[in-house]
Amino acid sequence: GWDIPIAADHFGHFDIEDAIKMAQALDPFNLAWLEDMIPWDYPDDYVRLRNACKTPLATGEDIYLKEGFLPLFEKKAISICHPDLATAGGLLETKKIGDLAMDHGIAMAMHMAGSPLLLFASAHCAAATENFLALEHHDADTTYYENLVDGVPKPFVGKDGFVQVPNGPGLGISLNEEAIKDAIRRDGKEPDKLYFPPTEEWNKERSHDRPWS
Repeated sequence: GWDIPIAADHFGHFDIEDAIKMAQALDPFNLAWLEDMIPWDYPDDYVRLRNACKTPLATGEDIYLKEGFLPLFEKKAISICHPDLATAGGLLETKKIGDLAMDHGIAMAMHMAGSPLLLFASAHCAAATENFLALEHHDADTTYYENLVDGVPKPFVGKDGFVQVPNGPGLGISLNEEAIKDAIRRDGKEPDKLYFPPTEEWNKERSHDRPWS
């Protein structure tokens, strides 16, 4: 229905000319935003793209720390920043990113494609950030997802589309260890070996992370 805004998620990495053509072709559909049309570290191209279309632009799920967002903010290159609390630097850093965005007249929609721990950490951050717009959530229909933690109302997302922010100690949730181990078994793996396993391999292996998705 008309009450639900629709956004377009993650186009990949067009060159700027193709991104402009795609954005202009999508303008008539009045989308809430276009996400990650080009790599985030080309702020001048984002300015070109923003000036060429009417639909708001969003990016930022791959940016680490608020300093990475600053060129986009200073150039007014985007309408919406899109940090992921798990990779942007944590709860406090993401709050700082939101506050910095607000100083530049930019909203914050948060990327979130992780466990219930990340969901509720993001909900706390969102509730504390004045320019918060929306929180991404990929597991609303995953059958075992809401069993992984206790101490919060279920379903996590109410009929009105909101997540209730827990008011208990810490994040306000507790791990359901048996449910987590059952989920590991469901994937055909051995829970005793994979429930908080050691990760010595990362002491010597490089992650080979890319600065973009």
